[in-house]
Amino acid sequence: MMNDQTEGEKGKGASGNILLIDDDKFLVDMYSMKFAGAGFNVQACLSVADALRFLRDGFAAEAIVFDIVMPEHDGFSFLQTLDAEHLAPDAVKIALTNQGNDAEKAKAEGLGVDRYVVKASMIPSEVVEAVKEEVKKHGKKK
Repeated sequence: MMNDQTEGEKGKGASGNILLIDDDKFLVDMYSMKFAGAGFNVQACLSVADALRFLRDGFAAEAIVFDIVMPEHDGFSFLQTLDAEHLAPDAVKIALTNQGNDAEKAKAEGLGVDRYVVKASMIPSEVVEAVKEEVKKHGKKK
């Protein structure tokens, strides 16, 4: 896991805390650097199980960015667990996936996804901006 912050630093990021979940280590590392560079405190996870552990242990995410297709547990089961356990109810949920079909998108939106991003449709800096935009929008709804 990639987490360079101490317990006392959690929540102090200029842009807030972000939980990043993808089974592709290269993508996790690259997006972690991009989000950290944009002022986010990043908790990067290579599996749904790791992500759930951080949330259950109290990691307060303003945004959760996750892949849909992962081994063991996919993004859909992750969303169902978040709902069932009332984890991160106020976090913006963004699917960052290679799955571009409408049925997958509709299923994700039905499970509470705020934004559905196809990886190939945006460069990483655009993904960071999209997450910032969603966090800002979500903050105004509260």
